[in-house]
Amino acid sequence: MGDVDRLHEAGLRVTAARLAIMQTVQEGGHLDVDAVHRRVHDRIGRVSLQAVYDSLAALHKAGLVRKIEPMGSPARYEARVGDNHHHLVCRRCGSVTDVDCVAGEAPCLDPVHTAGYLIDEADITFWGICPDCRPGT
Repeated sequence: MGDVDRLHEAGLRVTAARLAIMQTVQEGGHLDVDAVHRRVHDRIGRVSLQAVYDSLAALHKAGLVRKIEPMGSPARYEARVGDNHHHLVCRRCGSVTDVDCVAGEAPCLDPVHTAGYLIDEADITFWGICPDCRPGT
């Protein structure tokens, strides 16, 4: 299904900015809003930062992009949605890498006590030093 169809199915208006934002997020891999804005501007010309914020919020709410918020880092967006994957974050450079679910099926981990919640997803962030930042690699 193409991006135009996905926007229609989600009940969102199809605009050049939304299409460019979706394509940018699909190509980018864990981009923050400023990076999305720069790349969309390069792609289609003038687009306001507020329009990028608004579109990303609408796309996230519609389930077309995923918003992640690693501690100490601005929110980032990715196109990989609906599969309950997790993330590796480098403590030095802040790079983010996807890692598949640690146990196979959502929610991937079973808490000791659920407090009555019906749990359907786990959001796990693994922290460490990426290969590019490790000395001697």
